Amino acid sequence: MELRGRTFFVSGGGSGLGAATVTTLAEAGANVLVADVNEEAGKGVAAEIGEKAKFVYTDVTDEGSVQEAVDAAVETFGGLNGAVNCAGIGPAARVLGRKGPHPLDLFEKTIQVNLVGTFNVVRLAGARISEGEPGEDGERGVIVNTASVAAFDGQIGQAAYSASKGGIVAMTLPIAREFARFGIRVLTIAPGTFNTPMVEGLPEDARESLGNQVPFPSRLGEPSEYAALAKHVIENRMLNGEVIRLDGAIRMAPR
Repeated sequence: MELRGRTFFVSGGGSGLGAATVTTLAEAGANVLVADVNEEAGKGVAAEIGEKAKFVYTDVTDEGSVQEAVDAAVETFGGLNGAVNCAGIGPAARVLGRKGPHPLDLFEKTIQVNLVGTFNVVRLAGARISEGEPGEDGERGVIVNTASVAAFDGQIGQAAYSASKGGIVAMTLPIAREFARFGIRVLTIAPGTFNTPMVEGLPEDARESLGNQVPFPSRLGEPSEYAALAKHVIENRMLNGEVIRLDGAIRMAPR
């Protein structure tokens, strides 16, 4: 898909992978709806981009909130051609910890934000994208979701997170198959250990240790590298129904 003049919805666009994606898409000539629950961060990213970006407070778990953001993208830029789902949380808790069993509400919240939130954007953005005029090869749009290597080799303490990301992996192919008749491609990127707000709060030695576990390059991934892959996925029409690991060949240890 040609990026110039197209419009994309980016959830979690106020920081980390989402902010890098917003910047990369805008630099390529696309319009971007920055959707985030962090109003200050989201407005800041949109302000840096200028007229090609608009921030809308968006809770991905809320149907009305996502619908309003989708509508805002269409009203502001005249249509919607794609979505990149980067919103998510990453709590850690053992199933049987020192203080007792894993809190059920924490598990539910993780599934609600990461998995249900992603699906909520997919269905509502997908509905609007399907109404657009088809381009070359009959393509109407692209949806890129974000899973994690934890979907495949989750560590101790990641049961909730791994389950939420595993769900994103599992729904990639069936949705891609369903959306094919609308000319909408659906893919998932599964990042490894990246330099995002989820790890920025860790001590420097802990962050360095995480980076050293990556075979090559032996460092944390940069959000710009995720954004570069998202851009390629959008531009390459033959990519569809696939989950792509972006991890420097890491395979996570049990802990």
